[in-house]
Formats: sequence, structure tokens, C-alpha cells
Amino acid sequence: MGKIKINTEFIKLDQFLKWTGIAENGVMAKDIILDGEVLVDGELEKRRGKKLYPGNIVLVFGKEYVVE
Repeated sequence: MGKIKINTEFIKLDQFLKWTGIAENGVMAKDIILDGEVLVDGELEKRRGKKLYPGNIVLVFGKEYVVE
């Protein structure tokens, strides 16, 4: 499980994917999300603008990340 520290109150899901290096750009992040590859706290998430807060757990391509 990877821990990802953010310096703001929240981070949007598409920005999170870019920040972690999972997606190279916004288009790639959008495609990953719309393809159903992302779970947030165990639930499928298809909104690019979903706000992630410290404590959220994101599962992408079988790898888990905790927002800190």
C-alpha cells in the first residue's frame, strides 16, 4: 500500500492519478477513470472531479494508495 501525501485539504481524482504518476496526463487519467479501473474506499468511482481527502483509499490497477 502506497501512502500519498497531499499539501491541500483535498485533491481531485484525476489530479491524484497524475500526481502519483499513474496517468501521464489528464486525458489518460480520464480514460482510466471512465474505464472503471478506480475504486475509492471500495466503491467504483467514475467522476474525475471526485474529491479525495486524507484517509481515503484508492485502488487502481490492483494497487492500493492511501491519501495522507
